[in-house]
Amino acid sequence: MAILAYVLITVQSGGEKEVLKRISNLKEIIEANLVVGEYDAVVKVKVEDISELDKFLTDKLRALPDVFLTTTMIITKEFK
Repeated sequence: MAILAYVLITVQSGGEKEVLKRISNLKEIIEANLVVGEYDAVVKVKVEDISELDKFLTDKLRALPDVFLTTTMIITKEFK
């Protein structure tokens, strides 16, 4: 069963658009948005299991130079 999660991303000042350009084509990301507020971007991720989520976060997302902080929320049930 696939895992869906939202990842809230904080980037270094001025790096928002570049980070979104870099990650938008990653196969795990099914939605990517710039936002205003405490975080700079929110992405929706689909992976096969927790191990794949960990690998995605560690090796792909947090490895980007402008990514400062991530917060992950795993979806337990979708209503719409």
